[in-house]
Amino acid sequence: MTRIDDKFATLRAEGRKAFVAYIMAGDPDYDRSLEIMKGLPGAGVDVIELGMPFTDPMADGPTIQLAGQRALAGGQTLQKTLDMVTEFRKGDTETPIVLMGYYNPIYSRGVDTFLADATKAGIDGLIVVDLPPEEDDELCIPAARAGINFIRLATPTTDDKRLPKVLENTSGFVYYVSITGITGAAEAQADTVAPEVARIKSQTDLPVIVGFGIKSPDTAQAIAGVADGCVVGSAIVSEIASGKPVAQILDIVRGLAEGAHRA
Repeated sequence: MTRIDDKFATLRAEGRKAFVAYIMAGDPDYDRSLEIMKGLPGAGVDVIELGMPFTDPMADGPTIQLAGQRALAGGQTLQKTLDMVTEFRKGDTETPIVLMGYYNPIYSRGVDTFLADATKAGIDGLIVVDLPPEEDDELCIPAARAGINFIRLATPTTDDKRLPKVLENTSGFVYYVSITGITGAAEAQADTVAPEVARIKSQTDLPVIVGFGIKSPDTAQAIAGVADGCVVGSAIVSEIASGKPVAQILDIVRGLAEGAHRA
């Protein structure tokens, strides 16, 4: 059982939906990013999704691309991202942390070294968007052996023939991408998401969390209402980019979390 498994078991027992918040590690700088990260659980965040900045983030829209550029320009590295998690864990040993990003930095570090370092830092899950199921031997299966969940994305184009392959070695939860396209694009619609979530849940016992296109507390409530929870990324990252004080950013996160928890 990972922290992710424990969190969803607790939420299920309480009859509550999950709120997952994404931030980019090191955006706009290490200290401010860490301060925001430390404040997320108190703002109602159940799972933290921490972006690993990368030079070619093909699944990300402009908001998150720019966040990655700011982080890289400020000197953020994979090591500094792991350092952030280590610092966070000094005050919080319960909140699950999922690293989201691309395979290149992990491959460059070496899979075995990365998994050992990630485990030591306190990482609970990975979302690596450019490793398809056909490449599970690269990272997915070694991660599972190391006790780290490997979370797979399903999309509106994942048909019934493809879905079992996507789910085969997935653990922790399934991340359903609510729209076709990049992050931060169109707004998610509960009426179109609901049948897709039901289709996925008919083939797995894992929680299904919906992300992409969730920008307001009302949308968070609507989407969480047809799934096991929701993820908000670009809407939070854009507030960080605006330069608002950390307390104000966390108030916005709190509103989004309350929306999801009303579902």
